[in-house]
Amino acid sequence: MSSQIPYTTPVRERHQFSVGALQAHLAKAIDFFVPPIAEVRQFEGGQSNPTFWIRDSAGHEMVLRKKPGGPLLPRAHLVEREYTVMKALYGTDVPVPQMYCLADDPSIIGTPFYVMEFIRGRIFRDIMLPSESPENRRAIYIEAVDVLARISSVRLDAVGLENFGSKRSGYYPRQFRRWSAQYEKASQLQAAPPGETDEQVRKIMNWLGTNLPSEEGIIGRSLVHGDFRLDNLVFHPTEPRVLAVVDWELSTVGHAYNDIANFCLPYHLPSAFLGPLSNSSAEPQVHTIVTERDLLAHYLRRRSVSLGVPSAPTAVEGWEFYLLFSLFRLISICQGVYARGLLGNASDETGILMGKQVQALAKAGDGFLNAVARTDTTAPVIAPASEADFTAEEKRVLAGAYPPLFPVSVRAKCIYVHLLRFINAHVKPMEQEVSDTLMYQPDRWSVVPQIEELKQKAREAGLWNLWLPKEYFPKYGAGLTNVEYAAMAAVMGRTLFASEVFNCSAPDTGNMEVLLRFGSEEQKRKWLDPLIRGEIRSCFGMTEPAVASSDARNIRSSIRKEGSDYIITGRKWWTSGAGDPRCKVCIFMGQTDPAASAFRQQSMVVVPMDAPGVSKVRPLSVFGYDDAPHGHYEVLFENVRVPQSSIIWGEGRGFEIAQARLGPGRIHHCMRVIGISERALELMCQRAMKRETFGKKLAYHGTVQKDIADSRADIEQARLLTMGAAAKIDVGNAKLARKDIAMIKVVAPNMGLRVIDRAIQVHGGAGVSQDFPLAYAYAQVRTLRLADGPDEVHRRTIAKLEVSEQMAAKL
Repeated sequence: MSSQIPYTTPVRERHQFSVGALQAHLAKAIDFFVPPIAEVRQFEGGQSNPTFWIRDSAGHEMVLRKKPGGPLLPRAHLVEREYTVMKALYGTDVPVPQMYCLADDPSIIGTPFYVMEFIRGRIFRDIMLPSESPENRRAIYIEAVDVLARISSVRLDAVGLENFGSKRSGYYPRQFRRWSAQYEKASQLQAAPPGETDEQVRKIMNWLGTNLPSEEGIIGRSLVHGDFRLDNLVFHPTEPRVLAVVDWELSTVGHAYNDIANFCLPYHLPSAFLGPLSNSSAEPQVHTIVTERDLLAHYLRRRSVSLGVPSAPTAVEGWEFYLLFSLFRLISICQGVYARGLLGNASDETGILMGKQVQALAKAGDGFLNAVARTDTTAPVIAPASEADFTAEEKRVLAGAYPPLFPVSVRAKCIYVHLLRFINAHVKPMEQEVSDTLMYQPDRWSVVPQIEELKQKAREAGLWNLWLPKEYFPKYGAGLTNVEYAAMAAVMGRTLFASEVFNCSAPDTGNMEVLLRFGSEEQKRKWLDPLIRGEIRSCFGMTEPAVASSDARNIRSSIRKEGSDYIITGRKWWTSGAGDPRCKVCIFMGQTDPAASAFRQQSMVVVPMDAPGVSKVRPLSVFGYDDAPHGHYEVLFENVRVPQSSIIWGEGRGFEIAQARLGPGRIHHCMRVIGISERALELMCQRAMKRETFGKKLAYHGTVQKDIADSRADIEQARLLTMGAAAKIDVGNAKLARKDIAMIKVVAPNMGLRVIDRAIQVHGGAGVSQDFPLAYAYAQVRTLRLADGPDEVHRRTIAKLEVSEQMAAKL
């Protein structure tokens, strides 16, 4: 029968005990026990407390867990604590084995011990779960987090644990003192780590000591397992269901985020440490099973449900502290096991190898700290005063952003570097949190608070409305040329929500430009000024579902005079921005005079979104993405009445306004595509250097090298063409650059799709998942082959102008 007990061996010599003495004690302590003991085997692992499988003569199976012998670190190996908490939890919705007896008399088998029910099931030692299907792997991780949410929601008084653990507040300060003391003690027991490793550990300790979180507060004091890991769970033999949570030695009452951070630690551990946790020959990639973001969000939701909290938080503030503390505790544990290995009282021979693990973990913690320092969103961003303030890396980035063909002012370079620093310090570190909020907040069609906070910071930094044409400076904008702003649009484009942070996102930029150039003073006061300040948002109503709107002459919505008003009727779709609750105004294009010449039939009017007769029919999706809370809506205008003062620049001027609106706007779109393409190429190279196939890294395969080389060439060609179009607008006007604008509108999106597709291919299945921004970026860029005119219309324009110019040259 013992051959059916996985992960067991004969009892190791150093852990031998008197089976007779144990047998005599169990005969008295356990009613069903039938002497003699037929077999004893030792479980592998169990570095802290040696653990044994026991079978009596009647076939009853049980588990014995005891303290190790020899000198022990203070407050370690508390088997009595394990027994107490599991006995209290038995019969609740937290699955634990039944406790049979506790013996605190060391004279029986040499150290205190307890005996509990043996749960026959599966224990997963390999965190990659290679024997399971992808669906089961995810289900197993989700089930583990479900159980953890139940643990942290236990009502202590209901299970008799109201006096369990320390009643003092300040869980993390206590834990920090405990594990710091354990590290110090373990380091003195003939086991001092190498100097560099010890320095790294003390650097971690210093950071943790100065960044301890506030009291539990709304998080609440909860039951803490203390070492919640996949291999401390016993799963059903065939189902992804937890039958028992074991190894409660470190359990206490404290902060609810302790266990979930510990469970998420494999997402951040070095491969040198993860290796023993996975039998795979490849580097473990836990995020391919389920992402840390999804796991954490699931835990927060389930715990909120268990506690009866109406809404779950979407992220954990200070998450880096909880992760780093879990890493430090693991360092202290490994250092303790290493010390016991040197003393000869570790549970098995691998204890002596833990010194190497301490070094790997300390190095990982030091790198983690450096990354935290680089992404400190509270640190001030210093605006450079001159080129002398640029770092070498900033100078390198500038050289790529502004090719020598397009010289720009020193002032523009300083603004560019300021923007770059701001994005690196504030925007990029918020990408994950913003993504989580967009995915998990109860009302997805609501304002994203993190973006609003970033917008306030951007205004305070003077990085606001950078897109506005130079002629409106100093009243509005930063006084930049189209060439100068173009490179900044590319920087913003690397993060898909960044443009909004700086009030530089469509369709607001185009609508603001329309009101600036053609709006009346009343329209500017009522609509432009709050748009400039970022207090409201807007949408643009042009495309119609009933006609081929790529030919704007087909627009059939009507703007009809009636007394002193206009009556507006029509159905628009792809009305981008209409889903945002801050969207207060629509610039609407429709016919005022169907009998006029083709390009004088259309006009534009300002329509309040709360006007009677305006109704949002439905949000439209782009490859399944609804782009909440921005959205692309179908909007119905049914006899909407607005005053005649709502007309923009007079009747019949719609086409002229549209062309003026779209020139610089297309520059912005194309440069944002170049930005996201740069991000895709960056991700492609990173992935290619991390993954290996057929004995070498992907980056050294010829096909991948071709993709990388072609992508860089494609990006630079599109950049030069777009910057050239921007330069023509600067020296003349949008009409002079008409062919160039049409060319970039064809070239840039197609280039972006090629680059992103190559990056997806290098990422494999992960490339089309939510773990990377590539799938969403592809969907966004694909729409640009249609938005602001499809490729075919722009190619038509290019061809007509080219033929006309060729014919004129021959004359």
